[in-house]
Amino acid sequence: MAEEEKTELPSAKKIEKAREEGNVAKSLEVLGFLGLVASFGGIFTFFSFWLKSFESMFRQSLQWIKLDFTPHNLHALSLQLLKDILWVLLPFLLLVGLVAFLANVLQFGFLFSPKAIAPKWSKINPITGFKNLFGLKRFLDGLLITTKVFIAFLLGFVLVYSFVDELVGVAQFNYKDQLLWFKSKSLEVIASLLFLFLVASILDFMLKRRQYINSLKMTKQEVKDEYRQQEGNPEIKVKIKQLMLKNSMSKMMAAIPSANVVVTNPTHYAVALRFEEKDPAPIVVAKGVDHLAIRIKGVAREHEIEIIENPKLARQLYQDVDIDEVIPKVLFETVAIVFAQVAHIQQMKNR
Repeated sequence: MAEEEKTELPSAKKIEKAREEGNVAKSLEVLGFLGLVASFGGIFTFFSFWLKSFESMFRQSLQWIKLDFTPHNLHALSLQLLKDILWVLLPFLLLVGLVAFLANVLQFGFLFSPKAIAPKWSKINPITGFKNLFGLKRFLDGLLITTKVFIAFLLGFVLVYSFVDELVGVAQFNYKDQLLWFKSKSLEVIASLLFLFLVASILDFMLKRRQYINSLKMTKQEVKDEYRQQEGNPEIKVKIKQLMLKNSMSKMMAAIPSANVVVTNPTHYAVALRFEEKDPAPIVVAKGVDHLAIRIKGVAREHEIEIIENPKLARQLYQDVDIDEVIPKVLFETVAIVFAQVAHIQQMKNR
């Protein structure tokens, strides 16, 4: 039997289950682009700080030359130099790390999945790894990276070549102006390449999102099975609904003998009203249309309950008042007239 094709979009439950397992739509291109932006921004931000810090470290190292080069001194000096370098680079590293964290959060939200880091044989299985290496997904990823590198190289070459004509004039500048020219052109190249990487990251994210959705697609049978798990078997729900309707119907029919009157239209609608001393106002104990209306009137006749024809009132009671509810005040006067009719009929019978 042929395997059923997965044509249905993944449900919210399946997507949530995939997230719990660490399976999310993630683009390394987006992470790389934002990392480059953070790196260039950090370099320009901390460059002056680095110059002063490394100048201070250089002067300090000149003082160390006067010391005796014993193993103890060398170890202490190396450790101090490493601490100084880490302290200088710490703000830059924190910035890049924070941006990398935010890059992931922006793509798929905050997620901590213990299942994703749990050891699995499939992750280290060489056969599975070999198959994934030559899959369509790997091919598309490799094609995108190769295309991006080729275009970046071509763009960089064109930009640098366009600066060649200016080199003759720049050679006559003083040292400071040459540095400013070099900084300006470097920023142009960096901005152009970053724009290219931005476009590539957007395309890669869209591709990864599409691959992710396709990997989670479901068959029609899977959709039905999941619906049954969440909502219950439709056939059982129908039977339960039928039983509930039957029970409520039996309860309603059993309440008709307590009614004082049944208001009809006279063929389609029937509403049974009860009014006792304990009731604040007349209450609807049963109502129905067509065949159910006939049954209500039949029970009323069996228990010698008066049936009054009032089409407008019958329709209004049926539409506006639920079973076991008190009638609204706007109908008090009309219903009072009906009860007066019932009292008059009973008086006539008792003569």
